[in-house]
Amino acid sequence: MNDIDVVVVGAGQAGLSAAYHLRRSGYVPGRDFVVLDHAPEPGGAWQFRWPSLTYGKVHGMHALPGMELTGADTSRPSSEVIGGYFARYEEAFGLRVRRPVHVTAVREGDGGRLRVETSEGVYAARALINATGTWDRPFWPRYPGQETFRGRQLHTADYPGPEAFAGLRVVVVGGGASGTQHLLEIADVAAGTTWVTRSEPVFRDGSFGEAEGRAAVALVEERVRQGLPPRSVVSVTGLPLNDALRRARARGVLDRQPMFDRITPTGVAWDASDDGEARAVDADVILWATGFRAAIDHLAPLRLREPGGGIRVDGTRAVRDERVHLVGYGPSASTIGANRAGRAAVREVRRLLEGGGVTGGGRVMSGSL
Repeated sequence: MNDIDVVVVGAGQAGLSAAYHLRRSGYVPGRDFVVLDHAPEPGGAWQFRWPSLTYGKVHGMHALPGMELTGADTSRPSSEVIGGYFARYEEAFGLRVRRPVHVTAVREGDGGRLRVETSEGVYAARALINATGTWDRPFWPRYPGQETFRGRQLHTADYPGPEAFAGLRVVVVGGGASGTQHLLEIADVAAGTTWVTRSEPVFRDGSFGEAEGRAAVALVEERVRQGLPPRSVVSVTGLPLNDALRRARARGVLDRQPMFDRITPTGVAWDASDDGEARAVDADVILWATGFRAAIDHLAPLRLREPGGGIRVDGTRAVRDERVHLVGYGPSASTIGANRAGRAAVREVRRLLEGGGVTGGGRVMSGSL
């Protein structure tokens, strides 16, 4: 059992931001706090991005606190650019990230501490900053006949780049940023593409300023306050209509179809409706660009979830347990939001730890699930 003040779980943008602010506040890496990361290399989820996602295509990568990312080659894969940047950052600030370490469960421990169970042993922590993001929990919708499909099904998390789809008929499911990026790349090499979304995509033309950004984040934040599962900021802002999307629209690539009713052995099918006949599309591949869910299953023993399915937070603090902070969750699931959340979480953790220690009274038990 390793006694420690703070355990940070995850070394993506939010986790590194929290670690930076912990160290800046006087906490010593390895003695007062530890950063645990289950990924094999620095870079957070960026290290798993597909090679065709070059740094020049990344939307709004915000620098980590205390060290700018300068002189990056926009033609290089973002996984290499950002992975290298994160590695230099960890070394520059001596954050001593431990990897690969898998956190299997966080539960109530002895003496008001949290018991953090990991693949390298158990930590008894006074506070926990959870920065596990979403990449490890790709969302796969279920549709009738899905198991009968004789082609290939894969998710954005497994997207290898457009070359793998050359000469194939591809159904792309999803109207978010990843779905449209995949569609535009694949359309150049595939025998044919069909774009399917659950709701009509919303494209945003024109500027998107600070006021609009605050309004969008507020909508996501309100869901988290209500204890509902968080939605992405993009889901409420719409997609920026850039030149590539305009060209794709002119070519007919963005001919969006409503969600199919079932999957057949050879493709997807729509049942007859009042205003149309039954129809089907043959496909070799179904690519599910259907997003991700928060990777927080290891927190289940603490029973933090609300009846709505999410964890209700006040700022970054879990309402049901003041020792637990979630960063990169809900409204802070963006690179700039993750930086701010890391700083805010450390401010709250310091207040908690310097206020006489943590006791069982820090836990809110009423109505827990």
